[in-house]
Amino acid sequence: MTLVAGVDSSTQSCKVVIRDADTGAPVREGRAAHPDGSEVDPEAWWLALIAAIADAGGLADVAAISISAQQHGMVALDSSGRVIRPALLWNDTRSASAARDLIAEVGADEFARRTGSVPVASFTITKLRWLRDAEPENAARVAAVALPHDWLTWRLRGFGPDAPGGPALDELTTDRSDASGTGYFDPATSSYDHELVSLALTGESAQSSAVTLPRVLEPGESAGYVAENPGFDASPGRVVIGAGTGDNAGAALGLGAAAGDVVISIGTSGTVFAVTTEPVSDATGTVAGLADATGNYLPLVATLNAARILDAVAGLLAIDHAELGRLALTAQPGSNGLVLQPYFEGERTPNLPDATATLFGMTLASTSRPNLARAAVEGMLSALADGLAAVTGLGVPVNRVLLIGGAAQNEAVQAIAAEIFGATVEVPEPGEYVAAGAARQAAWALAGQLPAWSTPITHSLASTPAPVIAEQYSARRDALA
Repeated sequence: MTLVAGVDSSTQSCKVVIRDADTGAPVREGRAAHPDGSEVDPEAWWLALIAAIADAGGLADVAAISISAQQHGMVALDSSGRVIRPALLWNDTRSASAARDLIAEVGADEFARRTGSVPVASFTITKLRWLRDAEPENAARVAAVALPHDWLTWRLRGFGPDAPGGPALDELTTDRSDASGTGYFDPATSSYDHELVSLALTGESAQSSAVTLPRVLEPGESAGYVAENPGFDASPGRVVIGAGTGDNAGAALGLGAAAGDVVISIGTSGTVFAVTTEPVSDATGTVAGLADATGNYLPLVATLNAARILDAVAGLLAIDHAELGRLALTAQPGSNGLVLQPYFEGERTPNLPDATATLFGMTLASTSRPNLARAAVEGMLSALADGLAAVTGLGVPVNRVLLIGGAAQNEAVQAIAAEIFGATVEVPEPGEYVAAGAARQAAWALAGQLPAWSTPITHSLASTPAPVIAEQYSARRDALA
């Protein structure tokens, strides 16, 4: 049996799965925690990767590995290859004003034309502008900019400030999927826009930039090999390293999502992304025109509020998620007029960073535990349905919705999703799909072709529209706008 490893270096933790390269069958896994916060020293990711690989039994019998990681994070390196400051993560919103400044300078239509997306505070380019404005001495030291998976792959190959051959910034690599979330990469042409990088870091337009950006690998291409003495059991110089991916592209690859599939992931944040064969751009900034890990495209909408909506309401009612779901299903669609607008932590889509959550429609008849439980689920899913509508509004076809994430296992979430999304909803077997996608990519880099791994589906629900939910939610949303 040939084994491959996949890594999911997420906001909260590092997960490693070891799989059979031919079938995708799981063999073993490991994990390690990441520090909390919206800025992190990348060295913590490296130490967690070493610990998670060791927890998974090492790589001594593994032929290939690939890393998928959280998108957008800014890892700024100096000329010696050292990290200049803690990496700003996707969920760090301090660059919101920088995003507005860049859009004013370039234009939303122009950003969409050149990169497929209009940047918001999560994008790497806005963090570079924030660095210029807030920490100009650090901005002046930037010699290279990498994303989390780029930096980890680079380190896994043995490069870095203390490497025998020097920092080797020109050995940084990435892939289309992760590069497409920077705000200075065009997924349609697979090329960087160096003028935008210069504008972000210096405020001046230039056709070329002195900053080194990772070389963009082709889907299925190898980045190299695991170096000697990486800190865990491995066969140095023999373990192939895949190109790596952004986390959403990794999930799509792990699920086997194809054109016509939309993945809705309900985790700490919520994401809606579709696989399509044609590039997508949206000058409104609602949909990010990203690339996937196979050569296709992955238009995506992200929300800041998802499963924690259920956490908050379940805590208020002093029940667990399972009981929240059972209670919600005893109420009628529309929750008797009770509507939760779930912007507990502000919101990215729509772009309302200072918004708060609001409960509407409270009457003596509507204010009950079942209605509140159902309003929480309806509010969470309605926000994601807005994302789905934004994607389909750009002409992206939808054949089915794949519902993943911890909350996807809740019976009320499944049932109400079928009432809201307007398409067949399928719930795959729970799994580490981001890490699985990275493992599948590792097998591709090893064998030269993408393996056809299967994805077990545990629930399939036909669309059962309940229009009252969308009508009530959209009325409250439009009133806020």
